[in-house]
Amino acid sequence: MTPSPRSAALAPAVLALAAGLLAVPAPAVAAPTTAPSAATTALPATGSWGAPWCRLPETVPLPTGSLPEGIAGGRGTTFYAGSRADGSVVVGDLRTGESRPLVAGVEGRVAVGMTYEARADRLWVAGGATGAVTAYDGTTGAELGRWVVPGSGFLNDVEVTRDGVYVTDSAVQRLVVLPLGRRGALPGPDGATTLPITGDLVYGAGFNANGIRAYRDALVVTQSSTGDLFRVDPRTGVSDRIEVSGRDLTGGDGLVLRGRTLHVVYGFSTDSAAVVRLSPDGRSGEVVGEVGDPDLDRPTTGILAAGALWLVNGRFAVAEPATAEYQVVRVDLR
Repeated sequence: MTPSPRSAALAPAVLALAAGLLAVPAPAVAAPTTAPSAATTALPATGSWGAPWCRLPETVPLPTGSLPEGIAGGRGTTFYAGSRADGSVVVGDLRTGESRPLVAGVEGRVAVGMTYEARADRLWVAGGATGAVTAYDGTTGAELGRWVVPGSGFLNDVEVTRDGVYVTDSAVQRLVVLPLGRRGALPGPDGATTLPITGDLVYGAGFNANGIRAYRDALVVTQSSTGDLFRVDPRTGVSDRIEVSGRDLTGGDGLVLRGRTLHVVYGFSTDSAAVVRLSPDGRSGEVVGEVGDPDLDRPTTGILAAGALWLVNGRFAVAEPATAEYQVVRVDLR
């Protein structure tokens, strides 16, 4: 997940981004957003959660001025979306199009990439230029832990495995790691570690390691500035380039993975997501298609739910972001 602009030089981009994020006034969290789009489409009989008569909204509204970027899929059609303005989080239902506040905003906080850990009902949130990783209770929104990692550049996206939580830093060539103990026990306040990235992935100007997803025994990471995909060993940090044939993936942001199908979301080149078919060992892949929707406006990342791909509209080019409308957009897969 990467705020605009992604093509700027590394150090100035990160510093300017941090200043811009913290300067945005925190929007008021008012009544829950409840108005789904009037335009709906019947869910095919093969949908994962309902019968053919069930209907899904084309767009799901998010709080005005929330500056969303990250989204995580919970149980069923539950979703979570965060705010770059104040770190607040809403929880909603893609089936009904309704959402409500889950985590209140705090001045100076930022919510960027996020993921939901179903086994422990925990929501993990990357804090961008604040250098923080925060865990919340997925039901109550209670803060379970917060780790601020010194020397961080821009903590961007999050993935959880059986052994730990891995966070990309788009400005510093390393992963932030929160080891998980027996039965998923959280580390102590000083328990965050860092794992230098070595091998094929070499940082340069612009945003580097961005989206991250676990595949087989490795972590798949996209480098936004080059468009390359890499396998990163979660134990050693050694990276190997994934040989991908097909269209250029430069500018890729969030990653959505199910099975061997990887969606690489674009918010600054096209309002769409490339569809990559990975090899069984994850060492190669092929771009086999692209999906999009007219309602998309600088999408950042997404989730798969109810037989569709749902992408967050980051709307980074909007003139007045603090008063702008934001949405999660349903993209039908074909």
